[in-house]
Amino acid sequence: QVQLVESGGGLVQPGGSLRLSCAASGSFFSINVMGWYRQAPGKQRELVASITNAGSTNYADFGKGRFTISRDNAKNTVYLQMNSLKPEDTAVYYCNARNVFKGMDYWGKGTLVTVSS
Repeated sequence: QVQLVESGGGLVQPGGSLRLSCAASGSFFSINVMGWYRQAPGKQRELVASITNAGSTNYADFGKGRFTISRDNAKNTVYLQMNSLKPEDTAVYYCNARNVFKGMDYWGKGTLVTVSS
């Protein structure tokens, strides 16, 4: 089992920045990929960014150039730096941990990001 706890969400004005953190505990050694997803009201959950154990990253088109995913392996923590935030970035952001070979996914409870003036 892997437990994930997100933090860092909140209210920010358009153009502002936030950094989300996801602290992992438990059987973290079994995880191959960490990622951030988001779900806006009335919409499906979508991938924001992901990072492999080797450090390879992947971004949704809407996040390229604005969002940066990173990880601190010593702290079992993954970060999402979000800059130039837009109202359409408003959503609950979820941390995900995946064991690709076993097809297992773990999710945090989410943290709300609201972009509004």
